Amino acid sequence: MTALEIIGYAASIMIGLSLGLIGGGGSILTVPVLVYLLGVNPVLATAYSLFVVGATSLVGSFSFMKKKLVDYRTALVFAVPSFISVFLTRKYLVPAIPDSLFTIGGFEVSKSIAIMVFFALVMVAASISMIKSKRKEEEATGEIKYNYPLIGLEGALVGVLTGIVGAGGGFLIIPALVILARLPMKMAVGTSLLIIAAKSLVGFLGDISNQPINWTFMLIFTALSVGGIFIGSYLSSKINSDLLKKGFGWFVLLMGFYILFKELAM
Repeated sequence: MTALEIIGYAASIMIGLSLGLIGGGGSILTVPVLVYLLGVNPVLATAYSLFVVGATSLVGSFSFMKKKLVDYRTALVFAVPSFISVFLTRKYLVPAIPDSLFTIGGFEVSKSIAIMVFFALVMVAASISMIKSKRKEEEATGEIKYNYPLIGLEGALVGVLTGIVGAGGGFLIIPALVILARLPMKMAVGTSLLIIAAKSLVGFLGDISNQPINWTFMLIFTALSVGGIFIGSYLSSKINSDLLKKGFGWFVLLMGFYILFKELAM
């Protein structure tokens, strides 16, 4: 096992650790870790990411369920259009993207490059969301009100995003649950983890017949990530999550710019 592979497997623990500490963020690193540290093809990496993120988020949601911090009705309203869009994206849209998209001045933009660039842009958006997040969101209270059209539209859009880049989309789901369904922040995090788990695993089903899945590798990576979420959940009461979230946001921002530079440097 090479040094990069050891770092890659160690990073899988950090992915779960982040999910356990701040309820999100770790999934945004899964694809870069798989691609740059473990040498996985970007398209296949998004498939692995769906399974890793889905399984890890599902385990993480159990503690919120025990504390009754999951709103199942909201999860259902959000998740149904998300299920449909993520499955269709993985089953039909991603395979339909040609391996070579276009050429600019002798630089060929391939399917893999396009996915990584799009993923980097998602990372930048996620980092800004984490850096700018304000604690006052946690004070959102009141009767839960459903804006069905907007919640459904948000669910469908997040499903497409998840299907393309293999990220859970928690940085989009949590604000939507707080603003559109008026969920308190902690309940929004728990509900988001359940939504992420369900739609990621549904999206992965669309890949089973399209991608050469190495089940042994994927299950080992997932097990390490699940171990990380248990550690993160334990440490969450001992570490200032606001500072951690902002620090992680800056790290993700740098990673996003690094990927853009690496993929687009001619």
